[in-house]
Amino acid sequence: MNVRRRSSAAALAAIAVIGAAAAPAVAADPSPSSSPSKTAPSGLYGTTDPQYDGVWRQSLALLAQDTAGVIPSSTAVKWLTDQQCANGAFAPFRADPAAACDAKTPVDTNNTAAAVQALWAVGGHGDVVESALGWLKSVQNEDGGWGYVPGTPSDANSTSVVVGALTATETDPEKVVKDGKSPYDALLTFALPCAKDKGAGAFAFQPDKDGKLLPNADATAAGVLGALGEGLVADAADKAGAASCTDADKPTREGAAANAAAYLTATLAKDGHLVSALGGSADQPDYGNTADAVVALAAQGGADKAAEPLAWLEKNAAKWAAESGPAAYAQLIFAAHATGTDPRDFGGTDLVAKLNATGPAPQGVAAKDTASANADEKSDEKDDDSPFGVWWFVGVCLVFGIGIGFLLSNRNKKQQP
Repeated sequence: MNVRRRSSAAALAAIAVIGAAAAPAVAADPSPSSSPSKTAPSGLYGTTDPQYDGVWRQSLALLAQDTAGVIPSSTAVKWLTDQQCANGAFAPFRADPAAACDAKTPVDTNNTAAAVQALWAVGGHGDVVESALGWLKSVQNEDGGWGYVPGTPSDANSTSVVVGALTATETDPEKVVKDGKSPYDALLTFALPCAKDKGAGAFAFQPDKDGKLLPNADATAAGVLGALGEGLVADAADKAGAASCTDADKPTREGAAANAAAYLTATLAKDGHLVSALGGSADQPDYGNTADAVVALAAQGGADKAAEPLAWLEKNAAKWAAESGPAAYAQLIFAAHATGTDPRDFGGTDLVAKLNATGPAPQGVAAKDTASANADEKSDEKDDDSPFGVWWFVGVCLVFGIGIGFLLSNRNKKQQP
């Protein structure tokens, strides 16, 4: 496949960069990378040890910035491209990108697929994207899906994130086949039937040791997006889709997505959020998976279907994101985007500014967003006939300039092995 190369000239047209990079905020990330890195690599978002999530959080950060109309730092983009191995794959983190990858380099499908989505979005790296896609296709399993590590059984999460990479790059997943099986064929094998007393319509991560499918909320949110052919960034459905569990002799991927959305809706109904239990401890709110569920519900049935968990996130997720770092801010930005919510005023928090502050200052704001803002301001000025209109407009511009300066100064998604 010839990967489309976006014009860097168009992508870099922007307003003047205001301010210098702010010092990254130190985050207490609850992931395996929670210990602060003594020497945070230049260009990387977040200050915690990147050993297990460097590429993942960088990919989500860049993708979220692009989604919010921000042109990422070239240093940050280069950090990500430098992480790629010669065969096209990405590992969670390579301390020495100049050293060649070998058999011991822990490359995986999830980080590679996330990097593809981010680099395609920011544009100008078609060769990197094409090489990564080639590697992903080379490690596809016979059932049409992917496991986290090449050679391991397929799972719903990994298959879904690779589907997102394929569709983001205008590659039809139905045409990416192994032994006659596509990724969609693999995803349907993880879908629970509606007849199940518990977990009806959900997706399992993968069959357990006895071959049984057990409902998994994380896999279900991922499975909805994968079955719909959506990536990490998804728009709300144009028209509301039914979220009811209906069995069929041969379920379609759209039907499986609707069944899974019904499961998520029922699971969220109790508290307005998903929960997780670690090591036998009491159930805790699962902010990241709740954000993923918001994206999935909006993509399947429209923004209204995600209203309750979105409202819960707006009220409760700010502290979690501050503690968890760039990937968490990115997940919330994806949730805001999918529901048409302003990520710069998410429950009173400017998610974009908070994300930007965790790494190198972006280059600016995309030209199309600047033009739109300017048009809105001119319209407001024309409509304001009061004698104070001009001074009000000047004041707003000054405040807007200060706000943009702050903005530009600045998943961790739970993975299952």
